Amino acid sequence: MAEHVYKKIEIVGSSPNGMEEAVHNALSRASKTIRNMRWFEVTETRGYIDEGKIEHWQVTLKIGFTLEE
Repeated sequence: MAEHVYKKIEIVGSSPNGMEEAVHNALSRASKTIRNMRWFEVTETRGYIDEGKIEHWQVTLKIGFTLEE
């Protein structure tokens, strides 16, 4: 079995439609330039309030990916 070495990066995704979509947006964009993504963890969640209503969600993710040989 090959040993895997991982690297972790931190990115922020956003969406006006909810936390899950913010995560999806972040992962979708990251997948365009990062290969071998294996896992993610949500480390922060924030929201923007305008006139008493949630207007925007923002999530900070750590993404782990395997390094290539």
